[in-house]
This record gives sequence, structure tokens and C-alpha cells, in this order.
Amino acid sequence: MDFDFSDDQQQLRDAVRRWVDKGYSFERRRAIAAAGGFDRAAWGELAELGLTALTVPEQHGGLGQGAIDAMVVMEELGRGMVLEPLAQAFMASAVLSQCAPAAVQSAWLPRIASGEALVVLAQQERKARYRLDVCEAKATVTPTGHTLTAMKSIVPAGDQADAYLVPAQLDGQIALFLVERGAAGVAARGYGTQDGSRAAELELDNAPAMLVTADGLAALELAVDTGIAALCAEAVGVMDQTLALTVDYMNQRKQFGVAIASFQALRHRVADMKMQLELARSMGYYASLKLGAPAPERRRALARAKVQLGQSMRFVGQQSVQLHGGIGVTDEYIGSHYFKKLSQMEMQFGDTLHHLGEVSARMQETAGVFA
Repeated sequence: MDFDFSDDQQQLRDAVRRWVDKGYSFERRRAIAAAGGFDRAAWGELAELGLTALTVPEQHGGLGQGAIDAMVVMEELGRGMVLEPLAQAFMASAVLSQCAPAAVQSAWLPRIASGEALVVLAQQERKARYRLDVCEAKATVTPTGHTLTAMKSIVPAGDQADAYLVPAQLDGQIALFLVERGAAGVAARGYGTQDGSRAAELELDNAPAMLVTADGLAALELAVDTGIAALCAEAVGVMDQTLALTVDYMNQRKQFGVAIASFQALRHRVADMKMQLELARSMGYYASLKLGAPAPERRRALARAKVQLGQSMRFVGQQSVQLHGGIGVTDEYIGSHYFKKLSQMEMQFGDTLHHLGEVSARMQETAGVFA
């Protein structure tokens, strides 16, 4: 199979990398994290580059590009540990363009494409433990539409977002709704997360909502799988930069009068880091390529990818800290921030143990079909 990127994709990669190198320095990132973890100006710069419009269909003002283009972008953003949740734009555009009625698409997809509206997924509940089919949020039919009562946790940039995609129970099954942050009955309490980004606890109290689809579980699975693919690509960028930083440090750090990069035992550990990175890269490609597959096949593929990425992120992060020594965990040093980023990403959209269970369950389902 040909894994070469097209000229357009290479140019896209170069453009994003230049912005990260020149416009999103470590100092700027630290300032954004200290100010709360989300910067509307940086979000606007991503929009000016066309990245918020990347996967929005052309008829709604987007660029109409695919999963591989999104993968290229997220890998480069991962190198700079960009805090603004661009993956949420990819998730929202996927769900709205494939599942929402025409009126909802026309109202929101152009705003997502322009960067005017940040629409984020608010699915996590405290009792769910990563399971998408566990949902206590309730939807009520009203003369003017629907209202939602819900408590959602760890909503990305939840107190800064313009709207939320919220799953809730309707007529005995999960449906998916869109709720505007400025609507009555909406309260979001924001806080910083371990990696410096921003999240919020979201409370909805009979908040007016717009129905996106009655088949909410299928739409939710599509959103999360899109998010996992984006996270896999982003993690490859984070690990790639972590490895480069570690090698550079080893070439400078001297012990017994020589650079520690000359010690064979440490070189073997760097080789193991490289191997884990390449395994992760391959599974990141696999995840993005499988986004267009039928839902059961897509779900299996994304669970497998998340297992490998979880193992690789943990290994690369921990080895980097050990090879650096004490400096590797100091807040002043950039390496510690890559480690924290990898640690948090390993738990997003389900940790490694959760997805191991998903892989096992889906293998048993497949075995049952052919029994």
C-alpha cells in the first residue's frame, strides 16, 4: 500500500508546521495555559489557516477534505502541544454533516468552518466510565422542541465553547442534541487540566435543545471515533517531538567526560522508544484510514489503534523522563509538558484497559457470527 502523502498534503503539513514553529512557541503556550488553557486569538489563527474548515463540506463553506488531511494537521499540532481543541471541529463537522437535518447543517456548519463557532462534544458522565451507551441525561419534548436536563464532565473548553453536542435519553433511547452555551438553564464551570488545556463541568437544567438525530448512539460513536483518530495523530506528533528532545538532551548531557548518548544501554532504550513511535504511527494511519469503514469495522479498528497508542504514549513518556533524570519533571523544562500531555491523552476517549476490553468484546462478537 502506498503511504506517500500528496503534494497538497505535504504543503498543508508545511504550513501548519510553520505556524506552530513561529506562532505557537513554548512561551506562548505557557502564557495561554496560565491564563486558563484556551485562547480565542489562537483559535482565530487556526481558522485563518483554514483548519476549522478542513473537513466541513464545501457546500457549507468548508474545504471538504478527508481524514488523512486531518491526520496531517493534528500530527503537526501535536508537535507544538497546541491547547486549542481543533479535533472538536472535526468531530462536530463529521456528526453534523452525516447525521443532522439540513436546517441544522445550514445553521452551524458554516459557523464551524469560519471559526466563529466552537462546537464541542459533551458526552462524559461520572458513572459512565467511558461507556457511550451509559447516559442518564434526560430530554423532554416541549411545544417548541426539546429541553435537556444533564450533568456532563470534562467538556473540552466547555466554558468557552459556543455550543455543545449532548447525548440524552429520549423515548427510551439515546438521541443527540445541540445546545447553545448562551441558552437559559446552561451553566459551565471551567478549570485547567493536567496538560494545560481547559475543560468544564456542564450542567443543563431544562435547557432548550435542537435535535440532531434520534439515533444518538450511532452519531456519538462516529464523533468519538473521529476524535480517537485525531488524538492518535496528535499523539504521534507529541511522541516524535518527545523523542527528538530526548536525543538532543542526551547528546548534550555529559557523564564521566562523555555525552550519555554514547552509552550503549541508553542507546538501546532510545531505539525502543523509536520502535514504539513507529508502531504508534502505523496504527495512527490505520485509525484514520478506517474512519470511512462500516461502523462495526470502524469501531474495532479504532479500539485497536487506541490500545497501541496508549501503550506507546506511556512507554515513550516514561522513558523520556528516566533518560532526562530530575530535569524531566520540572515545570520550567518543556520535556515535562510533553510527558503530561501524553499521560492525559492516554486516558482520553477511554484508557488502554477500556479499549482492550472493547477489542476483546468485538472479537467475541465476530467469533459468534462465524460459529
